[in-house]
Formats: sequence, C-alpha cells, structure tokens
Amino acid sequence: MTMLGKAREAGIPLMKLVRLRGMPILEQLRLEERLLRTSSDNWCLINDGTNSPAIVMGLSGKLSELVEVKPVLRDHIPVIRRFTGGGTVVVDHDTIFVTLICNKDAVPNVQPFPRPIMSWSGLLYSKVFEGLADFHLRENDYVFGDRKFGGNAQSITKHRWIHHTSFLWDYGGQNMSYLKLPAKAPKYRSTRDHMDFVCRMKEHIPRSEFIERTIKAIGAEFSVIPISLESINIHSVSEYVHSTRLLTDQEIQEASIIQT
Repeated sequence: MTMLGKAREAGIPLMKLVRLRGMPILEQLRLEERLLRTSSDNWCLINDGTNSPAIVMGLSGKLSELVEVKPVLRDHIPVIRRFTGGGTVVVDHDTIFVTLICNKDAVPNVQPFPRPIMSWSGLLYSKVFEGLADFHLRENDYVFGDRKFGGNAQSITKHRWIHHTSFLWDYGGQNMSYLKLPAKAPKYRSTRDHMDFVCRMKEHIPRSEFIERTIKAIGAEFSVIPISLESINIHSVSEYVHSTRLLTDQEIQEASIIQT
C-alpha cells in the first residue's frame, strides 16, 4: 500500500505542500484565494520572501488611517488589499509567508471560527519554536516575549478556512516608517512604535531551519504531499475573479489628500 493509501486508511488528512521562493505577494495572495474558493484539498503554501517591497492591507482597512501615504507615493511602494481580514504589514525578501488552507473537518476538535483556529495555530507554532525562544500567541499575534514577529489573517467560508502568516525574519527601519500607529491595536502593544513593538526572527532561528521545523510540525497533523507550483492548474487563475487587488495611484492620491 502506498503512503497515500495508508494515510487515507488511518484517517489522517492529506495536505498538499507547495514551497515557493520569491513569488510576488500579489500573485501569492491570488493563488491562495483561488485555492480556498475553488479547490477541495488542504494546502500549505510556504513562500520564502517576496520579490520586492509591498504594503499589504486587510480587507476592511482604511489606507489613510494605516499608512504614511506621502512616503509611499514618493518611494513608489505598491499597496495591496487582500481578501482576508487582519492588519497591515510591509513585506519584502526578508518576510517568510506560511499559509494553511483547510477543509472544516480536516483538523479534529477545531471549530471553524477565528479564535479556535488561532488557538490551534498557536499550538502548532509552539512546536516549531520549542526550545528556541519565549514564544507565545498574544491576542492575534505571534510574539517572542512581548515583541511581535508574526502577523496573522484569516478567512472562513462555508466549508473551508484559511490562516496565513507573515513572519518577519528580518526587516529594515525604512519599511516600518511607512506604517502609522493604528487606532485599533492589541493591548500588549502599549502605544509602542513599530521598532519597539516588532522583533527579528533571525535573532532566534536560521531561516532554513524555521521552514523545515514548520513542515515537520505540519507533518505531525497531516500526511504532507509535496507538489510543484507547475502541477496546479495555473490556467484557471486568470479565469477566477479575485478580490485581492493592487490599489490604484488615484486611490493612494485620494488617501494622501485626506491625510493632509
């Protein structure tokens, strides 16, 4: 019997793993959205960095309240509104993305609501960072001590859910300067600015080791099947109407006027 057959016989859920390197974040988010809404498989996508800096906002975020618009315009930083909720993040080649897309019955005893999914993911990543650092899930963030290194976003449909994380393996101060202090922030932040609030994963774990530990932790919950990006039916990407989109220059200019 094949490994796939044994997994099915044992009732272990299958998960397809796609490892990426440097995929543009807009392309990644659109792939995630399509897999959530048009596939019936469980997926894990790991993208080791994105090709160039970008700002990614949650579905309902207001640009003028979350981003320093004039520097963004000056530096030609693209702004993306993703299909999930959550906060605003600046991403680049030093951001590692891990996305889990699951059927509602794939994870035993986890109800398809934000808090149970978040709690389950916190336990999953506690295995990844075991013995390395003071890891915690605080409110909706992954932290070492009281400093954030991973921001999360979710979306839940009738039969499926997605949980995706942007991990700050490293970051530059310039990137942090594009973000305003949000009016709605977790209590543990205590009005700290970005440089005092976030920390770098590279101070705790090598990049490749984090990815391998993550795959191992997921492998304890699922029967993981590595597949290539090319094996996914890419042709249907263009046919699917995505809600994830790049904001236009006009939208950013209008937000700049509001901030003035």
